[in-house]
Amino acid sequence: MSGTQFARLSGVGRVYAGLTPVVALEDVSLAIEDGDYVALVGPSGSGKSTLLNVLGLLDVPTSGTYWLDGYDVATLGEAERAALRGSRIGFVFQGFHLTPYRTALENVEMAGLYAGVPRARRRARARDALDVVGLSHRRDFYPTQLSGGEKQRVAIARALAGQAQLLLCDEPTGNLDSARGEEIIDLFERMNLDGHTIVVVTHDDAVARRARRCFHVRDGHVADDIQGGVA
Repeated sequence: MSGTQFARLSGVGRVYAGLTPVVALEDVSLAIEDGDYVALVGPSGSGKSTLLNVLGLLDVPTSGTYWLDGYDVATLGEAERAALRGSRIGFVFQGFHLTPYRTALENVEMAGLYAGVPRARRRARARDALDVVGLSHRRDFYPTQLSGGEKQRVAIARALAGQAQLLLCDEPTGNLDSARGEEIIDLFERMNLDGHTIVVVTHDDAVARRARRCFHVRDGHVADDIQGGVA
């Protein structure tokens, strides 16, 4: 790790209004450095997905401060947050979210489409990203022709093709068998060694143990990190 804080939350809370307000996060403080590999672990309903959404600028805190790459997120408008999210953050979800009528290469290219990247550069980035995840030989295959593990690799390549500095992964092994899940975590480790900053949300302690640091999330609170994964 470089020691440079890329993302920092200080006293962050998230309350959803209603007849009975729901406190999803309360007084959360944590820092993610460039080149970090962090796991957020906890049971369903603990607040870890809300925390991931806040980190990914998909949701905004109702209290506290969130700094991302030097920007105080609270000072940004919706369009500015969307631009910052698109240029800094890549997402990998449990459900892959691939377009079935596009090839693996075309799915990965879509990362640059919405950012207005010229087609030739999009294609070059997509090829490079598929090479990183070991799927160059499957780039012309459609999602229905790919295994679950291969689909997740395409989703990871799509995040990489957007040249994200921070990769946020929500239960990335949740739809995979143990062998395919192990392959994805092996890939994350290699990517992290190559300098990618990775945050993984999981309820699986075996996945969390592979991260460099692990934060336990429970009832909207985040415990101090444990070096080297789950104890």
